[in-house]
Amino acid sequence: MTSDYNDNDYGWIKELLDYPHTLAERLNFFEDTSQIAVPEDPIDRVIFQDKAKRAIRKIAQNRGHILMVGRPGTGKSMLANMFKEVLEKSLGDYLRPQEAIIGYPAKDKNHVRIAYEDPEIIEPLLDTFIKGIDSARDSVDEFSLAAQIQSARNAKRGLLWAAVFGSAAGIFFPAAFLIAGLTGMGAIFMYMQENNHKAQEKIQRESHSDRRNAVKPLEDMVPEILYDPRKDKDLMARISEPDARNMKGGFRHDPYQSGNLETPCHKRAYLGAHAKSAIIYIDELKTLIKVGYMAELLEIMQNKQYFLEGGRNTGSGAADRSENPLRAENIFVACCNHDTLQHLQEEGEGAFLSRIEDKGEIVQMESAVPETAENIRQVAQYVKQEIINLAGEFKDSWGEVIAKEGYESVKQRSEYIFGKTLPDDFKLQEREICRSAVLEIIKELRCRASDGKLSGILRPINGIIKSAEFEAIFENAPKVEARHVRKALKEHLSLEGGLSKEFSEHKKYLKKYISAMTDSIGYVVGLAVIHSKSSGQMVGQPLPIHCQINVGTADKVVAPGKIGDIAKAAAQNVRASIKKVLNNIGAPYVGYEMYVDYIQAHGGVEGDSASVAMDIALISDFVKQPVNQRYGVTGSLTGDIILAVGGVTEKIRSIMSSALGMEGACIPWLNKRDIEPLLINSESEYIQNDDIPGIRIYRAEEKKEPFDIYFCKTKYNAYKILMGLSKEEVESRMAQRSKNDLEFMRNAEGSSVKVDSKS
Repeated sequence: MTSDYNDNDYGWIKELLDYPHTLAERLNFFEDTSQIAVPEDPIDRVIFQDKAKRAIRKIAQNRGHILMVGRPGTGKSMLANMFKEVLEKSLGDYLRPQEAIIGYPAKDKNHVRIAYEDPEIIEPLLDTFIKGIDSARDSVDEFSLAAQIQSARNAKRGLLWAAVFGSAAGIFFPAAFLIAGLTGMGAIFMYMQENNHKAQEKIQRESHSDRRNAVKPLEDMVPEILYDPRKDKDLMARISEPDARNMKGGFRHDPYQSGNLETPCHKRAYLGAHAKSAIIYIDELKTLIKVGYMAELLEIMQNKQYFLEGGRNTGSGAADRSENPLRAENIFVACCNHDTLQHLQEEGEGAFLSRIEDKGEIVQMESAVPETAENIRQVAQYVKQEIINLAGEFKDSWGEVIAKEGYESVKQRSEYIFGKTLPDDFKLQEREICRSAVLEIIKELRCRASDGKLSGILRPINGIIKSAEFEAIFENAPKVEARHVRKALKEHLSLEGGLSKEFSEHKKYLKKYISAMTDSIGYVVGLAVIHSKSSGQMVGQPLPIHCQINVGTADKVVAPGKIGDIAKAAAQNVRASIKKVLNNIGAPYVGYEMYVDYIQAHGGVEGDSASVAMDIALISDFVKQPVNQRYGVTGSLTGDIILAVGGVTEKIRSIMSSALGMEGACIPWLNKRDIEPLLINSESEYIQNDDIPGIRIYRAEEKKEPFDIYFCKTKYNAYKILMGLSKEEVESRMAQRSKNDLEFMRNAEGSSVKVDSKS
């Protein structure tokens, strides 16, 4: 019998067992992270992104633009900060605006004139203007009606005395009472006139005729400093929602628009990032597209200047505009993901991308990098950097408490926070991480990628490192060890929320499914993955599948439920593969209806990694041979060959728990390197079933709880592991089944029924 494997194949599998030793040798330059130095160059603190770092250095030299494209967590924001820091230290004094931007009245009330001047020159001039206006205000005579008030008061007093004398004379001469009454009425009138003058004087002093309003036309002519470079030291502006308001600036609303109270437009003007910042960092270009600012941005990038304009509504400031342009010689640092990049390629035939490439570069961020010695060293450096960051966080959060009350107070306060008693010698201080723990982190990075690569999505790993640090701190361990990282990984995965809950439910169903299985014909445990949108992590998920083949006049495959286009195509591919086998062995062929059922896959299925599992389940039902339900299987079937699929490491990890009762898995030969991270900190050995090579991993100490992984090149290798049948046995039984079905059809329908017979 011809084997699918040769001596080199067996040698390659045996070499996989050397991976943990090889990895340990690459990390033998330290025992714990206290021996690792962090680079002084800020750009070198970003790991894995060598291409992006080279581009940033080149662009910084040429003062060009950069667009970083990649998934969240690959270091885009960190590189943007490093870009700013490098330019700050190298060219900051020349990049940062040196001149103040001044606005002053133009040809009419709706226009403002823009000027650039040294702030050391313009500030004394403005002080001189203001002092002159204050002096003019003080020299304005205060409004007064004192003479009129005094005249009315004197007349009032004279009339009052006349009324008094008239009343006295009226005792002797009654006609004098008439004179007293008339003079009294006159006194009252003059009293009212006096009060009227006083009120008029007060109103005039407090309204339009006071000294402040007397000099308002002069105040409205005083220029306004719209930007002072001495007060704004930040070289880079971060824009989360780029639109005309925060990119270009505009004019504020004027609540007083009449009665000589209106504010001139140059005093209501404000500037945006284009005028004030040498570097503009747009964190997510998708927002720029949503707000419709792209056309204006392209124009500014082309002309390097723009006119300050009011809003596009009918409110105050809508008609305001600058008479001359503002400078806009900005360096753009932008980030986006791949779906936004596709939109940018279509927007204006890629005009924005063309602007970037004209004076800069578009950089693709690495989401996965090869596991080289240099990248392994960078992981250790990255872990050390996170320890330093954690130390800074502790200082920011607890530094004042430690300084005033000591670590004992921190211990007591922490016990209130966590609701448990902490060790007597508890000390809230970062711990160094030992080499075995770094190995666990590298293992996790390998598990989250494929094809022997390390995941470049590092943001979720930050939380794992911090969780491991806290595990060691609460245990009061001197260092973070591998067990702390493993515990942090277990607990950190629960933060995925609904994803983890769904994953746990599928495991529970799988255990019930396996323990209740009595007839395993047509049943197989496939392996799938769930993708986390928040972290980019893949979480393995067992996927039980049931298939059956029924003889009939139709020749079709039915896969009910929420199944995607790729999965449907995979089912059709499996049908074609079975027909090909029947043709190759010269078996009589009749119509077959093939049914595929993904058990408990309520969320739907997409992808072709279950095609091998479907084929095994269909063949199992066709030849009536039970499938070993304690083995999972994954792979993409093309003819007889099993091709590589993604997420193999996570798929295997999803069924390695001893509580599930699973004993092993069959994976594509081309995915053989994906089991390397599973060998870290575990005992393992080479195994072989017939001619099929594999590796046995022990899930417990002292070589207990073995888990076997076999590397299959063809579907017949998987048949051997899962059903115990060789290629010849399968083909013989398929031929016999086909003959039996042909005979059944003839007996049922009679000889008049036309069927295709090949013998």
